[in-house]
Amino acid sequence: MIDARVKFRHLQTFVEVARQKSVVKAAELLRVSQPAVTKTIRELEEVLGVAVFERDGRGIRITRYGEVFLRHAGAALTALRQGLDSVSQERSGDGPPLRIGALPTVSTRIMPGAIALFLKEKTGARVKIVTGENAVLLEQLRVGDLDLVVGRLAAPDRMTGFSFEHLYSEQVVFAVRAGHPLLSGKQSVFAHLGDYPVLMPTRASIIRPFVERFLITNGIAGLPNQIETVSDSFGRAFVRSSDAIWIISSGVVATDIEDGLFSTLPLDTSETKGPVGLTMRTDAIPSLPLSILMQTIREAAEAVVAKA
Repeated sequence: MIDARVKFRHLQTFVEVARQKSVVKAAELLRVSQPAVTKTIRELEEVLGVAVFERDGRGIRITRYGEVFLRHAGAALTALRQGLDSVSQERSGDGPPLRIGALPTVSTRIMPGAIALFLKEKTGARVKIVTGENAVLLEQLRVGDLDLVVGRLAAPDRMTGFSFEHLYSEQVVFAVRAGHPLLSGKQSVFAHLGDYPVLMPTRASIIRPFVERFLITNGIAGLPNQIETVSDSFGRAFVRSSDAIWIISSGVVATDIEDGLFSTLPLDTSETKGPVGLTMRTDAIPSLPLSILMQTIREAAEAVVAKA
């Protein structure tokens, strides 16, 4: 039997604190006072009989009991949100909203084709596509702010509570503008890598460990002109206008390479290859429109792989 003392505000506050890892930030987003957030969490802990957060230096971290409750709290908020949306959509005649998280590796290569196919199905569903770092998208998926994440498979410790469907595999490449000095073959790429600005994936990105291992294996301990970014628009503009080297998943620059704007340095990066696919919560049951969109993503991915 559900304890009547657990209210919507308890779930919403708990999920937001877990997401932000901060009472102060959660209070700002919820537009309530910090003491009100603290009081709500204490009320929830009193009902559960366990602590859901604990101090971690100057901040806080979720406990193992909190982790267990978070999976169910996020699912409960998602179900309630979907119910409210369904009533609203029934009244307005709109289809259910689909909230998709897309990593840069699929945003330009897979999703345009998938959405084009999806629109032909005329489901009436609205689609919202969000891009960002994998860790951020997975957290949004965990708490119910996203229905699906499309991109690289995350590390095992981040996949608790998620299922993954493999679509294809891709590797990291070293992309440069057409006519870059290192394309002549007269210079050793690794010997002169430090002579140029290098765009690196951020430390929170999935491919960063693959890149670091690859560089270390090939004798590169550090890069003096390193710039960390997850912005594909910045990376694309910067590489086009300079001699910068962009270390990035091949899918992000596939179109630029096909159009002859970029080339890849002659390096064997096969050891950086990793799976790309669909990530969902294990407790989620996809709606019909979401199932259709997932199928169009599969078809778009198959088309890209067949073309490669």
